[in-house]
Amino acid sequence: MNARSKTRSLRGAAARASGYAAEDAAATWLVAQGLLLVERNVRYTFGEIDIVAWHGAVLVLVEVRLRSHAQFGDAAASITPRKQARLWAAGEAYAAQFAKPPPMRIDVLAYTGQNPQPVWIQNALG
Repeated sequence: MNARSKTRSLRGAAARASGYAAEDAAATWLVAQGLLLVERNVRYTFGEIDIVAWHGAVLVLVEVRLRSHAQFGDAAASITPRKQARLWAAGEAYAAQFAKPPPMRIDVLAYTGQNPQPVWIQNALG
């Protein structure tokens, strides 16, 4: 591995670590808001759901976003149309496991900069 690849690999590992830390913080925060966590990091070949939780009778699929600064927009702005499509596909796959799917929504919990308080966008994809 050359020096450039090693540097890129270390940056990627640091980004993954901060992403996992943001997901941990998000899970704790959501529980404090009254949600009941079901599972985390549900993976499909076409997408991933960071957190699955119940908010009353509504099944909530949560995308956690983190940006270290807002130079290129806040964390919520980083959800591209492609990412939205992947979230929808993952949501549909998750709902398929129920004989009668419950009411469901996709939320975004966005952390930008050093602010420990996330922005919670409920039903972010309408």
